[in-house]
This record gives sequence, structure tokens and C-alpha cells, in this order.
Amino acid sequence: MTRRAVPVAARAARHAAVLLAAAVLLAGCAGAAGIPDGGDGAAPAPGPPMGEATAAPPAARSSGPAAAIPAADRAAGVLGRTVPQSGPGKTVVVPGRGAPPPGRSRTVAVRVEVERGVPVDGVAFAGFVTGVLADPRSWGGDGSVGFARTDGPAPLRIVLATPASADRLCRPLDTVGKLSCRNGDRVVLNLERWVTGVPDYAGDLTGYRRYLVNHEVGHWLGHQHEACPGPGRPAPVMQQQTLGLDGCARNGWPR
Repeated sequence: MTRRAVPVAARAARHAAVLLAAAVLLAGCAGAAGIPDGGDGAAPAPGPPMGEATAAPPAARSSGPAAAIPAADRAAGVLGRTVPQSGPGKTVVVPGRGAPPPGRSRTVAVRVEVERGVPVDGVAFAGFVTGVLADPRSWGGDGSVGFARTDGPAPLRIVLATPASADRLCRPLDTVGKLSCRNGDRVVLNLERWVTGVPDYAGDLTGYRRYLVNHEVGHWLGHQHEACPGPGRPAPVMQQQTLGLDGCARNGWPR
């Protein structure tokens, strides 16, 4: 009886293993979407690269998969909560052009690029970025500057990139896989920050994304970092809000 029981037990064990493997395969799923490589006119502010660098921000919420994509994410081009830490390093230009805004002293052509293969809707991302820059609360609200979207050569390129690619594009600035920067004609936005935000902007990812665009474009325009002016007051957009508010209230607009 003992000799017969052994193969029966072995067969049962093998059967259980097959069932477990099948369950794992059914539970697994993956997906990614990519968006075409991509300056004349105005030039970026002279000087070294600028950005929120040298220190990592506090840990944000997990970037794991979500059951549904919130409307705020869809509007910003975010197609999923899983953030690849690296990618091919090649960017694609999001096609599209826009008319220069009226009543501005000068107009800067801006080109939007997304790293190939990341889970981002490039058209929605570009629309979000240009919508921020066209808002009267942004840098052009005083009539000094306007931004017109192009998919051709441009002095200002806004690039959404994985953490590893953002680090490479921001060098020699140390963005520690977490931060964004302005480097030459590029404004480089870290995909991790774009997707997950930071704790001080919990519940307001749209506000944080507006801040990120305005802060880094502010560097391109030549603005330097500012400190919190006092507890409870709105944080200047050029404050390094990704690293903390220092008692100020969150604020994503320069005006």
C-alpha cells in the first residue's frame, strides 16, 4: 500500500502545481503605449542647468497598477500607475501646432516630446502643458511672453522622460532619479513625479503638475529659486515645492 500511495501523492502535487501556474498566468497582465525624434527664435536663459536637485523628495504613494484611470490623469496624459524606471532614451515629438497668443510682447515656440514606449497619451500630455502655459496665471499673464506649440524646431523643448533618462538629460545636475530640471533648451519632466506627485500635493495631482510645468519653464525664462516667504502664505512657484513647502501653502502659479 505504501508503494502505491507515493505515485498518487506525486501526481496530486504535480496537478496542484499546474493549477497554480495557470492561475498566475491568468492573473498577469501588462501594457504600454508609445507616442514621432525630435531649436529658432527665443533662446533659453543662459547659465548652468537648473532644477529641483541634489535631494530626493519625500516618498510618494505607490505607483502600482490602478483599477481605473482618474479623469485628472487622463487629462494629463497618464495611462497607468506603473512607472518604468528606464526606457529606450529616445523621444518622439508629439505632432501638433498652435497659433501664437495675441497681445504678447514675444512668442516662444515650444515643442513637446515624450520618451518612446512610456504609458502616456502624448496628445493629452501636450494639451495639458500648453494649457498651463496659456493660462493667464502663468508666466505670460502680464503680456510679456506667450508660447506657441510646434512640432518643428523650437528653442524650448518640454520632454517627459523616465527617471533614468531624466537623470541623463539633466546632467551635470544630479536629479537622483526623482527630480526634474531645465538643461539648455530642454525642460525635462520626470515621469515618476508626473504620475505620482509628492505628499504635499496629496489629492491635487493637477495642481502639482501645473507647478512642475511652471517651475521648470520659469528656469528656462531665467528665474532662480525662491524661499517660502512665511508660514501659511502661498509658496512662490520658484520655491522647490517638490522637496517641501516649509510652512507655505501649495501654489502652482507664478501670478
